[in-house]
Amino acid sequence: MNCFKYAFLYTAFLSLLFFSACEDDDPVVEEVPETITTTILTFTPAGGGSPLTFEANDPDGDGPAPKTLDDIELSANTTYTLTLELLNELLDPSDEEYNITAEVEEEGEEHMFFFGWSADVFTDPTNGDIQNNRDDVNYADEDDGGLPLGLETTWTTGEAGSTGSFKVVLKHQPDGIKSATSGVNDGESDIDHEFDIAVQ
Repeated sequence: MNCFKYAFLYTAFLSLLFFSACEDDDPVVEEVPETITTTILTFTPAGGGSPLTFEANDPDGDGPAPKTLDDIELSANTTYTLTLELLNELLDPSDEEYNITAEVEEEGEEHMFFFGWSADVFTDPTNGDIQNNRDDVNYADEDDGGLPLGLETTWTTGEAGSTGSFKVVLKHQPDGIKSATSGVNDGESDIDHEFDIAVQ
């Protein structure tokens, strides 16, 4: 009888070790970064007029295909509202993950747009240094915690003939990284596009 009792206890112990090992081998679910193939910039004149739309396209996401960027052309001495739209066109438009804009807005406390530009392109804001201009950018939206987001901003162009670059960076700043002082070097980049820009 004792032999059966010990055999039962030994079998139970081995079973416990086996199931514990299985639990330890279970994969850990990790947050996967958003795939953004298309970034749409829409500049709408404050005084009326037709919106101007420009795109950055990265057709295979992080794949080997090169991305293409439109040249931005804006009118001189004009105030624009810039809105950004983000899409994953590897998916069907009916897929809930096709429109990344909604996801970024919903998870605003983990995201923030940063902008850099050549000095004479805009008169407001004036500081084009993407490393140190966050407080100068005219953010028109914010996350649930009251910090800037950047899906909507306002810009006033300079004189005709100004040319240079316009950079748009979306940073993913989870786990408390986003703060009142976090910058473009904090977190991971979801997009990083540098457009040629001209004021006519």
